[in-house]
Amino acid sequence: MRVTAKTTVCAGLLALAAGAAQAQRTVPMANGIPVAPTGVADNPLPEGPFTYRTAEQMDIRVEVLARIEYPMALTFLPDRSMLVVTRKGELFQLAPESNTPRTVAGGPPAVFRGESGASGNWHGYMNVALHPQFASNGLVYISYNTPDGGGRRAAVGRGRWTGSAIEGFSDVWQAPSGAGGLVVMTFGKDGTLFLSGAGGDSQNMSIPGGKILRLNDDGSIPSDNPFARSASADKAIYTLGHRGALALAVHPTTGAVWQTENGPNGGDELNLLEPGANYGWPFVSLGRTYPGPWQRGDRPSHEVFEPPVAYWTPAIAVSGLMFYTGDALPKWKGDVFVGALRTGEIPGTGHLERLVFNENMEELRREILLWDLHQRVRDVKQGPDGYIYLATEQKDGAILRIVPAASK
Repeated sequence: MRVTAKTTVCAGLLALAAGAAQAQRTVPMANGIPVAPTGVADNPLPEGPFTYRTAEQMDIRVEVLARIEYPMALTFLPDRSMLVVTRKGELFQLAPESNTPRTVAGGPPAVFRGESGASGNWHGYMNVALHPQFASNGLVYISYNTPDGGGRRAAVGRGRWTGSAIEGFSDVWQAPSGAGGLVVMTFGKDGTLFLSGAGGDSQNMSIPGGKILRLNDDGSIPSDNPFARSASADKAIYTLGHRGALALAVHPTTGAVWQTENGPNGGDELNLLEPGANYGWPFVSLGRTYPGPWQRGDRPSHEVFEPPVAYWTPAIAVSGLMFYTGDALPKWKGDVFVGALRTGEIPGTGHLERLVFNENMEELRREILLWDLHQRVRDVKQGPDGYIYLATEQKDGAILRIVPAASK
């Protein structure tokens, strides 16, 4: 072989490439998932308050209202007090301006296990919502995992609020036996109940797993559901092809239902739900599998299937969802807020994100907020005072409130 400058350069590049490949570390795996580093995890939340400058030149103050272990979701009662559910299967009431949550009796028995964010964990209570006619019927809805032999079974039930407790709680929906998992819910503007079906197999139309379901408030099936006349489909199905919904919310103007969905290692989604639409999981994804290859085996695409309105790669474990309509934080009016449990598979990197859309709901920009607090932001809600409230779902969890920095 004749040695030339060209072959020498090529050999050098090949050697460099081989060296670079060998330089990549072998990441330890557990159950097919990379073992996450913990160097920035387990940061205790200081007492606060915390003041921030924001991109819209509106300073904010973040206040720690109450310390609650593993809060999952919150909602507001007409008296402006707050109901909070936890992954341990607890229900609390938090009075306005109080930092002492009061235990509320009457909720269903639930099961949970494991630490938040750990593989294979179970959540007890997962979501809480008031009936659209709560003022007249007092109905409170809770999604939860109920004991099912030695396992769990997801369910949604309701009971009547007495002013201090829940009475007469009973289920309006149950997943198939053995199908446990995260169930979130919201009421549509027409009074129907939207919820995420527990379990997997998101393209199998005969089961609720991997679907968004639509029910009447008593658990019966609306006659105008997209598959209500199907002989083989679960008639409650509204949309399909979802990996894991962590929040549902209704757009305040259009009444459309939106959803946040976790991808695998990347590919988290914000979806506008269209009746009967297929969102593609597991056939398409804008993320990678946990070991590294793209989910669909090649470059990301959403051909044939409904694409997300916004997505995150790397994943942020996108969770709570809110459309802000208040006046207390005027430069954020009309913006979309989502919670993040962690970024890029690294614990301790949870935060809040603000997304700005144009009048056609096309994304223009994003702002990352509260990154330095290292909190798993599970739920985000607008309060009756126009402030923003957060639930940080971890062992030393809390309810936070965002107010203008100048307010007292």
